[in-house]
Amino acid sequence: MFSTILLDLDGTITNPYIGITNGVMYAYKHLGLEVPERESLRSFIGPPLIVEFTRRGLPEEQAREAVRLYREYYGETGLFENELIPGTVEFLRELKQRGKRVFLATSKPEQFSVRILERFGIAQYFDFIGAAAMDGSRDSKLAVIQYVLGSTGASPQECLMVGDRMHDIIGAHDAGMKCAAVLVGFGSREEFAEYKADYVAETLADVLKYV
Repeated sequence: MFSTILLDLDGTITNPYIGITNGVMYAYKHLGLEVPERESLRSFIGPPLIVEFTRRGLPEEQAREAVRLYREYYGETGLFENELIPGTVEFLRELKQRGKRVFLATSKPEQFSVRILERFGIAQYFDFIGAAAMDGSRDSKLAVIQYVLGSTGASPQECLMVGDRMHDIIGAHDAGMKCAAVLVGFGSREEFAEYKADYVAETLADVLKYV
């Protein structure tokens, strides 16, 4: 049905919970702000960091400094406080055996994304790395998807976006493609229903029935 699969990173093929929340807590601490409880920071996984910091009430300039501090921690330590979602390697291998093109489409900066894929030994399964720019010029999911499409020549009709949050669904639909939402990460059935995911899968293996 789909010749090209776009994959989100955080919460879809990796579990970055500890590294991301540690990075956010580091930012709050170094800004001299009260550090939130770790569990309350799950919402930072998925959207661009600047969006979540400002949503929580930080003025724009302070939010940008929070992003800088987060990356200071994440680039050295948080990057490696991460693990693969169970079944990821098997899923990627099966996609390639079926002749699918596989592209990454993540709001995480490119230099972090590449290092993560290489660390877990799965970079070879990806035909193109679509990620955010460190300068903020490409950080929304839609901007990343459009970057992927423009760089590869893929048409939205042949693509399926696979992700775990509302941002993946919204970005895919705004780009004219369908989205399979997976329950392996940080989204819920209620979220997927509200934002009208085209498909809902329990596991990555379950996504294969739609491709």
